[in-house]
Amino acid sequence: MNKILIYTIMMFAFTPTAFISFGHANAKETHINNNLPYPTNSWRLVKHTFRLNIPQNKNALSQLIIETPSTVAVSNDIDALDVNGQKIDTNISVNGRQIIIEFPKKVISNTKLLVNFNKVQQPVTGTASVYRFSAKVVGSEVEIPLGVAQFPTF
Repeated sequence: MNKILIYTIMMFAFTPTAFISFGHANAKETHINNNLPYPTNSWRLVKHTFRLNIPQNKNALSQLIIETPSTVAVSNDIDALDVNGQKIDTNISVNGRQIIIEFPKKVISNTKLLVNFNKVQQPVTGTASVYRFSAKVVGSEVEIPLGVAQFPTF
């Protein structure tokens, strides 16, 4: 009887130790997994849309020049739309961080123009993305500054 009592006490004495050790091993494993560094260079694919009002009684727009910020990567998936959402015929060229949208029909005047950069890689943290706009009108090679557009990171 004494032997059975001793074995029973020993069994209960070692059982919690086994569970504690098992739980401790799992805790360490989880702890190691949670120590993986979060990537600091996380990017998000976003769409940037610009709305420009072309003044009435002015020369038609021949080119729209957009200086892209160094904080984003703009793909060549760019659309220019009129006020009705209809696609406008354009020729798009890229020169470094400068995107030139040329309007071959030279009829872009007295309208609202929407420009969609459909696939922009933007960081999830950091400073805002600031685009600078200028334009050329039909019959002139002078760049006219239009302004800036800013997109915050999120």
